[in-house]
Amino acid sequence: MRIAVTGRNGQIVRSLVERAAAAKIDLHTVARPELDLTRPETVEAALLVLRPDAIVNAAAYTDVDLAESEPSLVYRINETGAEAAARAAAKLAIPIVQLSTDYVFDGNLDRPYRETDPTNPLGVYGCSKLAGERAVAIANDNHVILRTAWAYSPFSRNFARTMLALAREQRQLSVVGDQRGTPTCAFDIADGIITAIRNLLDRPSAQELRGIFHMTGGGETNWAAFATAILTASAAVGGPSARVIPISTAEYLTTVRRPANSRLDNSRLADLHGICLPHWQQSLQGCIDRIVAASANIDVSVG
Repeated sequence: MRIAVTGRNGQIVRSLVERAAAAKIDLHTVARPELDLTRPETVEAALLVLRPDAIVNAAAYTDVDLAESEPSLVYRINETGAEAAARAAAKLAIPIVQLSTDYVFDGNLDRPYRETDPTNPLGVYGCSKLAGERAVAIANDNHVILRTAWAYSPFSRNFARTMLALAREQRQLSVVGDQRGTPTCAFDIADGIITAIRNLLDRPSAQELRGIFHMTGGGETNWAAFATAILTASAAVGGPSARVIPISTAEYLTTVRRPANSRLDNSRLADLHGICLPHWQQSLQGCIDRIVAASANIDVSVG
């Protein structure tokens, strides 16, 4: 099995590289300059030459706040670029896996979101990802759109790395405690993507395997409790720690309002693809061990 993945340095791409190597899967990442989602005309040629069995569009513009100031660039990457990747997959008659986000919802429901629930993004980033979902679905019927949330890993910019970096400088951290969701380890996301692709290739005529699916870890928490769990796991291996003070969303000023409820219902993915990611607490310690071990290069910014 040969998989082509857009992007090279993002946390899900790097997790896919590791998981594919362990499974002896032929995986190729393709990014700038040969593939540049800001120039969608480069996408098709870069993917066609690889002749993959499946494409994963993992590259995206993910800076939620900065997106508000440069919407044309955001849409070029998250909508037009995604559409170009889907068209390339259609030309090769292969499936595409498009990664999406809980930010397509406004977070106002009092239960986990299902795939059939109405979307209502709160900002440019969420709107662009929703537009990308729709463009991919139109360009290639043979698609799986995976919405995930609260991803973290030892790589790139994410909440876990940020908390550990801040804990090296501060003894007390104020973290939002009234937004709910499920932390999802990027390695678990990578495993889920690979399983979904195997299913698509094994059952090319199974339409029920195509469409939109939610994929996050099990359980739920809030950002402040997640931060506490991260720092507890870090302290257990001699890493940095700090006291976490829960604050309200109103006390944490950002350009874009975040969904108060980012919980996603993963039952459709489990029922049709047989994919059920581990509980978020189960995957946390191993990831934190790796971050602590590589602490000299922690990036404190979050996209």
